[in-house]
Amino acid sequence: MLSRRSRLRLLGAALAAAGLAVGAALAVPGPASAAALTEVTNFGTNPSNLRMYLYVPDTVAARPGLLVVNHYCTGSGPAMYSGTQFAALADRYGYIVVYPSVTRSSKCFDVSSPQALRRDGGSDPVGIKSMVDYVRQRYPVDSQRIFTTGTSSGAMMTNVLLGDYPDVFRAGAAFAGVPFGCFATTNGSEWNSECANGQVLKTPQQWGDLVRNAYPGYTGPRPRMQIWHGTNDETLRYPNFGEQIDQWTNVNGLSQTPAYTDSPQAGYTRTRYGGTGGTATVEAISMQGVTHNLPVDAAQAIRFFGLDSTTPPTTAPPTTPPPSGACRVGYVVNAWNNGLTAAVTITNTSTTAINGWNLAFTLPGGQTITGGWNATYSPSSGAVTARNVSYNASIPPGGSVDIGFQATHTGNTGRPASFTLNGSTCTAA
Repeated sequence: MLSRRSRLRLLGAALAAAGLAVGAALAVPGPASAAALTEVTNFGTNPSNLRMYLYVPDTVAARPGLLVVNHYCTGSGPAMYSGTQFAALADRYGYIVVYPSVTRSSKCFDVSSPQALRRDGGSDPVGIKSMVDYVRQRYPVDSQRIFTTGTSSGAMMTNVLLGDYPDVFRAGAAFAGVPFGCFATTNGSEWNSECANGQVLKTPQQWGDLVRNAYPGYTGPRPRMQIWHGTNDETLRYPNFGEQIDQWTNVNGLSQTPAYTDSPQAGYTRTRYGGTGGTATVEAISMQGVTHNLPVDAAQAIRFFGLDSTTPPTTAPPTTPPPSGACRVGYVVNAWNNGLTAAVTITNTSTTAINGWNLAFTLPGGQTITGGWNATYSPSSGAVTARNVSYNASIPPGGSVDIGFQATHTGNTGRPASFTLNGSTCTAA
């Protein structure tokens, strides 16, 4: 039987090969601009001695988004900078990128200790949160556009950050990772063979409870999640893909049955939960025949985050009302104890594009919105109006937009009786 040191050595070798291959496959020429990766020291509380690397493009959006990119075992922040396209895309869209770098010998993120698996408990998540705070203190970052992504160990850290800091990160994209809490150990080991081999299987509720217990008492909105995994992953086995889906659908109060399935390219199966559009609450991509050395599709992650768009305008554009009865609203409630989530799909059934929209409805008594996604909501109870954000203002003929919110309730978990879109009554589905 291999010792823990031998297992970590083998893991490091495998992931080094994987990371180098990913870097070679996705490396892009250095940006023509003068922007460069810069190391930041003394950025705040840093219990595990992480290093921070910052990329600020020459042209920063007026209210920039912020992306944290986490590396694989044996990797580093600079390796993720040079080996993926996130910085090149930042040049195009004006967001800021942070690349944390582990200094412990394995160069793996701590996703296993009790300290890492609770909010402000210590270890790597606290240091990464300090990096986010450092950037927010110096740039006008849009608090609604802070995201995290990573591959392998970095994908595991993506899951951990979303669990520990749901009030900070709005979404994550995990490339070949495992669910929050799956790698947990109590003996100081960084490695959990049972989880890596896909043998830690739990119910969606059990997985969801692990996330909820990381920040007890939190009732706000939960992050969206994009999950990527190869069916032939030999390092973090494929069952971890389905377990992550179970976890993040449950955390967001969703069914584990996909609302949408397609094949974006040969051998890929994409499922969406809580919506059918490109910013559905959970999006999962299964990659047939792909090993742990999977390609990192930065553009698709950026698309899922909504970072491939301009900053929202300061004033709302004029809205185009659809013809009467030319809209349809789907509304799915998932409730528990004193909370619920509502997944709302707005469909334009007319032959004319809608440019700028607001959806009006009245919540049942006792329901109060605590947070939402893909729209702004005001007020939080009673007669509510949901208004578009920058990236989903237009609904083409036959097109749909997925929005949603989390709310508390006092026993009535029903749905609104009617909906109007830009003043026109919609069919309720």
